[in-house]
Amino acid sequence: MLSSKNRMRLSADFSTTVRSGARSGRRNLVLYAVPTALDQPSTFGFIVSKAVGNAVTRNLVKRRLREIAVQSLRAYPQGLSVVVRALPPAANANFGALSNDYRKTFAAATSKFRAALPAAEQGGPAE
Repeated sequence: MLSSKNRMRLSADFSTTVRSGARSGRRNLVLYAVPTALDQPSTFGFIVSKAVGNAVTRNLVKRRLREIAVQSLRAYPQGLSVVVRALPPAANANFGALSNDYRKTFAAATSKFRAALPAAEQGGPAE
């Protein structure tokens, strides 16, 4: 589970990450990532609109994405801001499909600035 210090809550933080972050997308989601100050904890935000489904479905998708994001947090505990936007097909995707899409989009979005990030392990999020 993501701790409160790793959750993005402010609208301005979401806007900054989406507008200035590196973008990568797959069938089920779009991920935006931007490096932040190295002394700041990494933060993650999730956008799951009503287009994804009803409240039960949206919450299921958010819970799955939060659990997947914990793997990235272990690899990059500081210096990263990430926003994940779920697309409508995410409603029917299983955990494995979401995880696969997340890993690929995370790797693609962070590839531009990965050398500047302090990573617990090089090569991307833990699998």
